[in-house]
Amino acid sequence: MALGTWGLSGDAYGPVEPHEQERVLRRALEMGFKLIDTADAYGAGRMERLIGQVIAGYDDVVVVTKGGTDRATTPARKHFDREYLRGAVDRSRLRLQKDRIDVYLLHNPTENVLLGGAATDALLELKQEGKIAHWGVSVGYGGVGRAALQAGAEVVELAYNIFHSAQLHRLAGEVIVSGAGVLARSTLAHGLLTGTWTKERVFSSGDHRAARWTQSELERRIDQLLYFRFLVKNDVKTLSAAGVRFVLANSIVSSAVLGPRSVAQLEDTVRHVGMGPVYLREADLQVLPRMLDMAGIAT
Repeated sequence: MALGTWGLSGDAYGPVEPHEQERVLRRALEMGFKLIDTADAYGAGRMERLIGQVIAGYDDVVVVTKGGTDRATTPARKHFDREYLRGAVDRSRLRLQKDRIDVYLLHNPTENVLLGGAATDALLELKQEGKIAHWGVSVGYGGVGRAALQAGAEVVELAYNIFHSAQLHRLAGEVIVSGAGVLARSTLAHGLLTGTWTKERVFSSGDHRAARWTQSELERRIDQLLYFRFLVKNDVKTLSAAGVRFVLANSIVSSAVLGPRSVAQLEDTVRHVGMGPVYLREADLQVLPRMLDMAGIAT
C-alpha cells in the first residue's frame, strides 16, 4: 500500500490542518509505508515540501511525484515542454530534499503529448543526468496509458477500484509484457466505497466531489453498493476493506494508493486490510463480475 497525498494536501476535499498532515505522514512511516505518492501541484508545492521534511533520514522510502500542471496561472494549465519539465523537476528535487527523484510522472497528459515525444525525451534526458530514477505517466484513461507504455513508461498510475476496473483490465496484457509498475489510485472511489454515505449526502465548497456526480448519479452509485456487500464477511469487516482488498488482489497492481485525510482514517483502513494474500476469496472474485454486470457496471 502507498500513501496518497492529494486529499491530504487540502486541494481535493477541503482544508486539512497542517499538524494533521504531518501526523498522517509520520504515522504512515511508523506503520511501515514505503511509498508516498504526491505531485508538485498538491498544495502548490507545500505537500512536497512537507514530505521532504518528514522523510529526512528514511532512505528506504520511495517518493512518486508528478509534474506538468502549471499553477502560476488562473486557471492552472498543462505544460509538458522540455524547459518547463526540467524546471519542474529541479523545483521538486529542492522541495523533496532529494538529489534524485525516485519516480517522476507526467501529470495527466494527452495522447498527443506522448506521441509528440518531446516530454518523454525530456524525462529520458533527466534520467540520464541522474535527476530522476524512473519515469512514467499518471493517466485519466486507458488510451493514454497505452501510449505511455508504448513510449517506454516504467510506471503507470490510473484509477482502479470496484466501480472502475475496465481501464486497467484493457491494459493488463501490455503491462505484463512491458513489466511496468502499476499504481492504483482512487481505490475507494473518492470515498464512495466506504459505504457510509446516504443519498442525501451534500459536499461542501472546495470538495471536488460536488461537481463529480449529479444527485441522480450519486443515488445510483449508492444503490450499486448493494451488489458488493456480499464481500463483507469473515475477516473482511467493512466495505472499504473489501474495496482496498479488491485492488490488492490484482497481481499486476504494484501498489494501492490510499488517500486518508486523518490518522484515524489511515488506521481504520489498514486495520481491516489484513496481511494477505489472499486478500479476497477466489470464489468471491469469480462471482464479482456477475454482480457488477447486474449492477450495470462495465468490467
